[in-house]
Amino acid sequence: MTTIGMVLFAQLTQLDLTGPYEVFCQIPDSRVHLVAALHEPVVSEHGLVFVPDTAFGDAPAFDVLFVPGGPGVNRMLEDDTFLAYLRKQAEQARFVTSVCTGALLLGAAGLLRGYRATTHWLSLDLLRSVGAEPVAERVVVDRNRITGAGVTSGIDLALTLVGLLHGDKVAQEIQLMMEYAPVPPFQAGSPRTAPADIVQRVTAARRAIQEDRNRILSKIDRRPG
Repeated sequence: MTTIGMVLFAQLTQLDLTGPYEVFCQIPDSRVHLVAALHEPVVSEHGLVFVPDTAFGDAPAFDVLFVPGGPGVNRMLEDDTFLAYLRKQAEQARFVTSVCTGALLLGAAGLLRGYRATTHWLSLDLLRSVGAEPVAERVVVDRNRITGAGVTSGIDLALTLVGLLHGDKVAQEIQLMMEYAPVPPFQAGSPRTAPADIVQRVTAARRAIQEDRNRILSKIDRRPG
């Protein structure tokens, strides 16, 4: 049985979680845990509510540790209990994974030092501050660390993980069942392809949270991984 722990925190980005969740739940002989500090509802960035089934104190050691991102990352970067829990789970996990700015939480816990990793494009350079090597790719696999870029890359990461656990054919079966064959109506899903004015507007809108994130990370010790 493969146990997968998906960590919840307030103001996470729900698609960071629910995209991979849909894939993980179809992995043969597996159990997915939604784990949080307490057995209390967790409200995501835009108000979707998640009910954890496992609390930190009664969680098993997971085979796969998964951390989403979102605006709530900033607060969790300064939560020593949360970061200690990530370190504890990572000690025995077969794979340590994240999507979007969840990588910054892994990094703040000292779990990406010396690893190649990716995250949302707005925060990619911040990976250096936690000792990681930023890579502008959709999914990055470095030993047992698997990181995904922004939000929708979570499905790609999850399918990549299935391939590593059970082979490509099982991953392809899940992909087909989900009819995951994206053909976006616009080519604006990356700063490399989006119109320059769109990139500028999105960057400006998120400037305050990015500056706060940078401030917090500049104070965090690089704990050994």
